[in-house]
Amino acid sequence: MANQELIAHLNEILKHEWTGVAQYSQASFIVEGVWREVYADKFIGDAKESFGHAQLIGNKIVALGGVPVATRNEIKQSRDLFEVLQFSLEFEAKAVEMYEKALELAEGNRALVVFLEDILNDEQEGVDEYTKLLRDTSTASAANSARKSG
Repeated sequence: MANQELIAHLNEILKHEWTGVAQYSQASFIVEGVWREVYADKFIGDAKESFGHAQLIGNKIVALGGVPVATRNEIKQSRDLFEVLQFSLEFEAKAVEMYEKALELAEGNRALVVFLEDILNDEQEGVDEYTKLLRDTSTASAANSARKSG
């Protein structure tokens, strides 16, 4: 049987990925206004990525001798696009943190390390993307506020 601490941590990651499926799907449902066409598809894409990661992690847990969880954490939702983007950045940053810890626990198992690094790369790309989106949104928001007050 593989390291129980590693399996337990992978199950925490799995819960996080299940949360991503729900949270990003919900965001795609409720995003409104002029940005709906852009962000609804983005959020669905992110939900699909979380589902793909959940499949990978769930299968790895079984391969290591564990049983995958079928639960998720509470989702964060809002009708405010800026807030949803912030929630998304927080979600991706937490995933990076979780995969980094899993890498520490997998030390010495090169194949598992490579497996986790591939997913970590996806999560870091998510952090980078939401960081750039928020930068653009805050600039646009400031310009909009200046226009309204001027």
